[in-house]
Amino acid sequence: MLRFAVERQFEIVGEPLNQAIRLEPGLSDQVSNSRRIVAFRNRPIHGYASISDEVVWGVIETSLPALRREVTALLGESEGDE
Repeated sequence: MLRFAVERQFEIVGEPLNQAIRLEPGLSDQVSNSRRIVAFRNRPIHGYASISDEVVWGVIETSLPALRREVTALLGESEGDE
């Protein structure tokens, strides 16, 4: 259950990023590996080959902290625009 919950959270992160990039293509330059994040989201959504636990854990350890920093910075910038 934990594995599916974690994969679901990646789906939840990837979809808004995908939509945001469609609306504002320049965001892909501001979010590291944005295309890979969306592609990673597509794997469990569309039932592509299963994702190994090692790959998921690797993404959590290596990519998630940077994504969090970048999104937090973008949100801070958008709040300053109001």
